[in-house]
Amino acid sequence: MKVNYQKESEKIISSLTGRKSLILHSCCGPCSSYVLEYLSQYFDITVAFYNPNIEPYEEYEHRLSEQRRLIREAFPEVKLVEIPYDNLEFCQAVEGLESLGEGSERCFKCFEFRMKKVAEFAGVKYDYFTTTLSVSPYKNCEKINELGFEIQNDGTPRYFPADFKKKNGYKRSIELSKEYNLYRQNYCGCRYSLAESLKMQSNKK
Repeated sequence: MKVNYQKESEKIISSLTGRKSLILHSCCGPCSSYVLEYLSQYFDITVAFYNPNIEPYEEYEHRLSEQRRLIREAFPEVKLVEIPYDNLEFCQAVEGLESLGEGSERCFKCFEFRMKKVAEFAGVKYDYFTTTLSVSPYKNCEKINELGFEIQNDGTPRYFPADFKKKNGYKRSIELSKEYNLYRQNYCGCRYSLAESLKMQSNKK
């Protein structure tokens, strides 16, 4: 039976006594826009930008710059930390899965790698951790939440389950992206998704 992760997050929110701290793994400004608008009503948020999968490095810097700008212009109360970029670590994490397509085990390993690093970085300094990844209709929400609960342990914050695309979350992220003129990339981030995107564009010609 499928879990309704939107309802699970609402249950946690309804049980909160006072504001709690939450560290949010963000993949980019556009995906974080709605998530920040929604969660900042209930939590003191620190955005953790950890995306060593993104290539080329200039693309990484562009997305990080847009994340900074969104926070500065729309959510000044939110803190931002950048966990150092190390593309070699990412490549080692997905070694042997390179030939698999978008939405495959390669992507799941990438989700796990990034979420685990953020949870370990947070340690016990935060009440909750979560990720913006489920705001995308192209990402496997069930797998994202499954990984979140697997990563959670005594040395990390509690995992905050979510399906951020629900209740028009994805639609709202597009609206906010337009409002703040955010750069919306046309591939997920890694060299493999870039190659797939370029191939699809070429086939359309």
